[in-house]
Amino acid sequence: SCGAEIVTDATTAATFCYYCHNPVVLGGRLDGKYLPDKVIPFQIDRKKAEETFLGYVSKKKFVPRGFFSKKNIEKLSSVYFPYWLYSVKLNGKMNAEAKRVRTWVAGDEEITETKVYELCREGDIALANLPENALKKANAILAKNVQPYHFDDMKDFHMGYLSGFMAEKRDIEQKAVEGNMQATMKNSAEKLMRESVQGYNALSVNSFGVIPKKEDWSYALLPVWTVTYKGKDGKIYYYSMNGQTGKVFGELPVDYGKVTLTGIISAVVVLIIALIGGYFL
Repeated sequence: SCGAEIVTDATTAATFCYYCHNPVVLGGRLDGKYLPDKVIPFQIDRKKAEETFLGYVSKKKFVPRGFFSKKNIEKLSSVYFPYWLYSVKLNGKMNAEAKRVRTWVAGDEEITETKVYELCREGDIALANLPENALKKANAILAKNVQPYHFDDMKDFHMGYLSGFMAEKRDIEQKAVEGNMQATMKNSAEKLMRESVQGYNALSVNSFGVIPKKEDWSYALLPVWTVTYKGKDGKIYYYSMNGQTGKVFGELPVDYGKVTLTGIISAVVVLIIALIGGYFL
């Protein structure tokens, strides 16, 4: 609205003007095949995000002051990250060996009885909204490590959800993630089937197979609050928070000056206590 030029990355779909701070939605980047199917709206506002950030950092004794300075807090950004969501109904079949162990004492002897069973499980399983990152940027790790999301709050997408927020469009296509998602699907189904087995002391799976019956893919935007900081070592450190649940992830820098000072103070205190103790002895 102020007439300034907006410069973005190729995947940026929504941002704001650096000068007037008005929201800018680049709608042309989210049309056609790039139009998201679903979105989980932000449920944590900026005030709450800042309070959570300061509460998290204040518990860390050796974080540089610059990391939680006013200037850096102003960089706290609300970003919608792109994800593929995979839902599937499948049939699973598991063959396993189960053991039931019983121990008792008879006279002077301890007796252990081990019974071994061949165990089979087969059934239908439904898995919904398994997420997979759809962005190549290195900072995609910010969204991955604040999962899980509550998908019951997911809405049909429309552009209005992006106003006032930043957003990235996907640059990883469905074909590229299908292998990972099928592996996740198989591991999740096996875990559920293993958990259905009760009353045994040990379980060893010999084979497990799945047959997908119905698969569904959707493209969604998930909310994350993020802030980055360049440490004195030149490394970029990340902090992120789930914009729906408030779950926090961070790789925080260390102020080695604070570490050294704390070590010196601790050593001096110990020395004084030792000298006082020696004096009275």
